[in-house]
Amino acid sequence: MAAITFHLDVVSAEKKLFSGRAESVQVSGSEGELGIHAGHTPLLTAITPGMVRIIKQHGEEEIIYLSGGMLEVQPSTVTVLADTAIRGEDLDAAKAAEAKRQAEEQIQNQHGDIDFAQAASDLAKAIAQLRVIELTKKSR
Repeated sequence: MAAITFHLDVVSAEKKLFSGRAESVQVSGSEGELGIHAGHTPLLTAITPGMVRIIKQHGEEEIIYLSGGMLEVQPSTVTVLADTAIRGEDLDAAKAAEAKRQAEEQIQNQHGDIDFAQAASDLAKAIAQLRVIELTKKSR
């Protein structure tokens, strides 16, 4: 029996990363992890740094890193509007690990001129990228 699908668009300021039919979407929302399936109640929420896991029509999975943005769920369409979106296989593990190290160093060695909120945001983004890289490797 074929799964019920909905139209999904994942777009960033730079480009459209996905547009097509999906069986489900998992995304990191401001209130926690969200699972979206066909027929979901309409919703508009902020997205935190993390990932969107797409189960495409016929069961193929794709994972995309999101730096933040908005999620809109309508009766037959779901739209992910991301600040930055990068496919999991396109992320650079060494670069993400270095960004994580630098953010942790800034937080631990606080000086009067450090922006703690920015360092914490940078750390969250780097951790999210590393998680997406790990999940992408596992799904292959």
